[in-house]
Order: sequence, then C-alpha cells, then structure tokens
Amino acid sequence: MKKLIITTFSLVLLTAACKKEKTVEVDQLAMKEYAPEEMENAVIYEANIRQYSPEGTFEALTKDIPELKKLGVKVLWVMPIQPISMKNRKTTDGRNVEDITDPEERKKHLGSYYSIADYTAVHQDYGTIDDFKKLVETAHENGMYVIMDWVANHTGFDHKWVTEHPEYYHKNAKGEVTDPLNPETGESWGWTDVAHLNYEEKALFDAMANEMLFWLKETNIDGFRCDVADNVKVEFWEYVYPKLKEVKPVFMLAESEKDFLLKSAFDMGYGWEVHHIFNEIANGKKSVKDFDAYMKKKDSVYQKEDFFMNFTSNHDENSWNGTEYERMGDAVETFAALTYVMPGMPLIYNGQEYDMNKRLKFFEKDTIMHNKGKMFPIYEKLGKLKNENPALNGGPKSASYERIQTSDDTNILAFKRQKEGKKVYFVGNFSKMEKKFKLPLEGSFENYMQGGKVSLAKEQEISLKPWEYWILIQ
Repeated sequence: MKKLIITTFSLVLLTAACKKEKTVEVDQLAMKEYAPEEMENAVIYEANIRQYSPEGTFEALTKDIPELKKLGVKVLWVMPIQPISMKNRKTTDGRNVEDITDPEERKKHLGSYYSIADYTAVHQDYGTIDDFKKLVETAHENGMYVIMDWVANHTGFDHKWVTEHPEYYHKNAKGEVTDPLNPETGESWGWTDVAHLNYEEKALFDAMANEMLFWLKETNIDGFRCDVADNVKVEFWEYVYPKLKEVKPVFMLAESEKDFLLKSAFDMGYGWEVHHIFNEIANGKKSVKDFDAYMKKKDSVYQKEDFFMNFTSNHDENSWNGTEYERMGDAVETFAALTYVMPGMPLIYNGQEYDMNKRLKFFEKDTIMHNKGKMFPIYEKLGKLKNENPALNGGPKSASYERIQTSDDTNILAFKRQKEGKKVYFVGNFSKMEKKFKLPLEGSFENYMQGGKVSLAKEQEISLKPWEYWILIQ
C-alpha cells in the first residue's frame, strides 16, 4: 500500500532540544475516493453483523478491522444493517413468528436480514448510525472501502410504503400486495416475508434512489452490493447509477452474472457458475475440462473489463447449501487458492478465516468462533500475494490468463498469469487420487505457499497428491 507522509511541526518550542519533526503515516485510501484500479488486487470480505461476534454489533466488527487488513481485505461488504420487519417474519422451522404466542420464544426469531422495515435506519441491536459511521471511518483509515448490502427488489411488509404507497408494489387479483411470485406459474418463490416492489411504477425510481443516496451522503460508504440485482428492471440501475456518482465515485457489485448489468451500472458480478463448477469438481461430478469450458465461455460472452467475485462460500451457500467443508471436503484449501489466482476478486465470508465448519442459522442469532487455526495464515499469505503481485490483477485491467496444457488436462489444472513483467503459475491436482503427469515448464521456481524451490526439467514427470497444488513464482 502506498503511504502518504504528512509532516507537521510543533507551534510551541519549549527548548531547542524539543524541535522534532512528527511524521504520521496515513493510508492513501483514507484520503481519497474509490478508484477502479484499486479493485485489481483487492480481497473482499463479507461481514454478517448479527453473527460476527457474540455482541452482534458494529463496534465489535470495527475493533477487528486491523485483523481483516492482515488478510489483504480492501473491500468490506456489510450485510443489511436496517431494522427487520415483524409482519410475516419467518422462523427457522418455516412458521410465521406472529403465530408464536410465547413472547420469550418469539424473541429468538430475528427474521431475515433482507426483509427491510426502514431503508434509512439501523437495527437497534447493531448500534447507532454514529457507530456505523465509525466503522466506515475505521475501514477507510485501514485502507478499505465499505459497500453496503442493498435490497431494491422487495421490502418487509412493515415498511411504510406498503400503506403509504401501495402503487410501488406488485398486487394480486384482489389488489393485495404480494411476495415475489414466479411470473410463469404465479406461485410464490417462498419469500413470504417480503413485499415485491414493482418498477413499472416510475415514481419508485426516485423514492429508492433517495434511500440509497442517504447512505452515501450521511455515512460516506463507497458503494453497494445489490441483492438479486437482475430481478430489478435494468432501467432502474441505469437511472440510479449516475445519481450516485454525482455524490462520489462508487463500486457496484451485482448478485448476478447477467452481462447487461455489467454493461450498464455494475463493476463486478457474482461468479455463481464457476462456484457451482467448484462444488461439482470436488464431488467428482465434473472435471477440470468444465472449468476450462467456463473460462472460454467468459471470453465469448463478456467484455474484457467485466470481472467477477470468486468464492467458496457466502451467506446463502453457508446457511442453505452447507459449509465449504460439507461441499468440498479435503479440497477446501485448493479451491480457496484458486479463487485468488484466477481472474477476478476473491471473497472471504466471515468465519472462513477461522475454519468455521457450521451452517450459521439464517433467522436466529448464531455466533462465529474466532479461533485461528489452519485457514487464517493461508488466507493471510494468499492475500499478500494478491495485493502485491500484479500478475494476479483481476479487475477491469486484469493480468493475462494462459492455460498450460499438461498430459492430464482432465484432472490437472495449470495456468500462467502475467502482467508488468511478473509471472505466477498455478498447478493443481483436482481429483481424489494421486496423479502423475508431464508439464511443459522448466526452470527454478519459488513454491510460494509451501516454501522452498521447485525445479522442473523438460518432460519431467510430476506427481501431486489428491488436491495438492502449487503456486509458483519465477
């Protein structure tokens, strides 16, 4: 990280011996606004305030921001922080909280983060808006941008718009506001705790834009992660994006892979497709050839500056489909490394750095444990390489990606990343069996993760254990 040196001199000189310069180092990111080039070597961290700490507060996360900096984090994504609707609130076992008569039992069911009761307020359990401002300020001081989770597709049923502006919502034949429905069948998607906003109503454009602008102006956040972004009319995103940029430059992450969103208002999309390929390779249902096909598809479908967030877990995957250990088993570290060295931006979901191997409850309090074990130093080392080596740049001006052919391209993934004279090689065995193969690389390389040197000769046979990988630097 580049540093800005600020030199100040004492205005009162008691003695000649007291004449000293005082230097204060300040991260340059704390002194400037979001810039796209900063995304080239960034790591993004998803923070679930409710579950991050026993307290479940902004203050607890703020205290840990220096720890996140050790992991190379440059983008802090905070899950929704607003009050959650009570009406139609869902419970873990599928009930409606309104059907629970015991007041103590009702308190356990905290609802979905994505059922927003008030866009411009903070959840009282998390702290105050001043506490959130302090979080943003601390992140900036530590060289991080903060993006806020934004739910534009729906509100909770307690939101004032339901009564004051029912025209903002989808309705059934009886004129009742509905939860999101499948447009083909008319049946509910199951999101019964939220009211579906209707962007055919143009007045909603300004109403929603003003709610987003509030957070930019009041708390100095740096952008938004937009929930189910492709369920909202693209015309809205095209309308709101220039308005946001009038206040300050913003970074926009879409929970989507739709190319038209990346062309219009978003800087980065979700790598959902490659994530599912990771899971299926780990379970023997797909192979490296499927990863290769995905990389080729990206070149044909997307523009060169389009890029994606790569992940082995996130809040949805963890709670609904299982931890990375359930889905990937012994391959967890290998796929984590791949998210760092392939083009794109790697994500850490809170708890992954602490080897968390449990599904966090979605509708209830469930705290992650902060015990450093295997993965913290691995993420720390991967983050340092990502931050410092331009050969791993993964943003709009990504480093090159070149697939290296091996004698077993079904199980062995080998590629080279290169930029500004720097080269990083990745070689991995993506199978449950030890594999012997030949690799057209020769020379001496630094084995970045394991340490030491790797010397390769032409036509040399190499053996890698199940899920073993190398990150080689020349």
